Amino acid sequence: MEAKLDVSLLDAVAPAPGEPGREILDPATGELVGVAPVHGLDQLEAAVAAAKAAQPAWAAAGHPARSAALNAAADAVEAHADELARILSREQGKPLNGPNARFEVGACAAWLRATAATVLEPETVVEDGETRAVLHYRPIGIVGAIGPWNWPMMITVWQIAPALRMGNAVVVKPSEHTPLSVLALAEVLNQSIPAGLLTVVSGDREVGEGLANHPAIGKVMFTGSTATGKAIIRSSADTVKRLTLELGGNDAGIVLPDADPSAIAEGLFWGAFINTGQTCAALKRLYVHQDIYEDVCQALTDYARTVPMGVGLDEQNLLGPLQNRDQYRIVADLVEAAKASGARILLGGNPDESQPGHFYPTTLVADIDNENPLVAQEQFGPALPIVKYTDVEEAIQMANGLEVGLGASVWSADPEAAREVATRLDAGTVWVNAHGAVDPRIPFGGAKQSGYGLEFGAEGLKHLGQPQIING
Repeated sequence: MEAKLDVSLLDAVAPAPGEPGREILDPATGELVGVAPVHGLDQLEAAVAAAKAAQPAWAAAGHPARSAALNAAADAVEAHADELARILSREQGKPLNGPNARFEVGACAAWLRATAATVLEPETVVEDGETRAVLHYRPIGIVGAIGPWNWPMMITVWQIAPALRMGNAVVVKPSEHTPLSVLALAEVLNQSIPAGLLTVVSGDREVGEGLANHPAIGKVMFTGSTATGKAIIRSSADTVKRLTLELGGNDAGIVLPDADPSAIAEGLFWGAFINTGQTCAALKRLYVHQDIYEDVCQALTDYARTVPMGVGLDEQNLLGPLQNRDQYRIVADLVEAAKASGARILLGGNPDESQPGHFYPTTLVADIDNENPLVAQEQFGPALPIVKYTDVEEAIQMANGLEVGLGASVWSADPEAAREVATRLDAGTVWVNAHGAVDPRIPFGGAKQSGYGLEFGAEGLKHLGQPQIING
């Protein structure tokens, strides 16, 4: 195990005296978590310069040495797991337990190890006695990683682990809402990674724009909204950057008429409400056949009532607040519009605005039209609309009716029938009798305006390399 740092991680990442800083408040309590540095374009240039200096030796080290460093970094994450989880819980709001803060920190270590272990060999594409052509993947150079506020540590590792494994250096720009988590994670990772290869530039929008159009950065990875992704595409055009974009979802789930409502209720709930609904690939609109509609509504409501919501550091809680007030307002406004339209509130929809924190109650909405904004727009919070359908063709048409297609799911007692429906859904991943589960061995990416490029597994590594054919 790696030795722990001599000072707390929050102290280690705080701005130096006299440097600008931003107070970060706990979204559950409003209390001060810590002060994050506010970096600018000068710090971005310094990070790029350090990356350029360090990257050639890292590229020359080869896959075995780089994999060993990633495994050592995983050891360091595990050694600091408790402190990292508490920083994450206080800054992002997610509880320690359940599929939340401790889970996210554990996933960071697991992804580092899985990335280190993934095999990527040169591929002989032609060898016929006259022609020999072999496909290799060389380092790109410097990768810019722009992360979100919902899973700040885990998604950062999704970006930096394959980039480093492929011989690149990485400059990270975290969300302004959750910089402390990413700064603390990098502080831990850099115990095992050579200096200059991983730098976090904790700044505002100008830093993100500067990263996206910087001529020395060869690739940008971004997870976030479709609108911001389009802006990055525009910013990257002049330098013809490689891009991996994981954008908005509004994922659909279809429950077939043979499904057992009581058997699928727990899976449906966590597919929708993991991280209090603040997940790109969460289930955000549910289509249920009329024959079992009321039974599914009841089973979901019964299960949802059992899941406690509250301050993340309280060990019993499994759901937390919305991370910021803007997101709270989006969810509240969409639910109010659904109520005004005559939709039926099965649970929730009644926030207590007098209490501290950005808590919006677990909310289930039935008898809602497919065109309602709560269905048609990505709510990104703890509110699930449940739409009734009469035949599977109708459900497929509604599920495919939006411009996004990150994930989807089909629920049935007959997995083969579910797979047949799955092949007709316009989504990068379609789960059967589950929703949102990701695996470091399985490629992941979106369809339509949910982005392009793949992450995870050997395919994900390829997207962090520059393909080169050796012909002869």
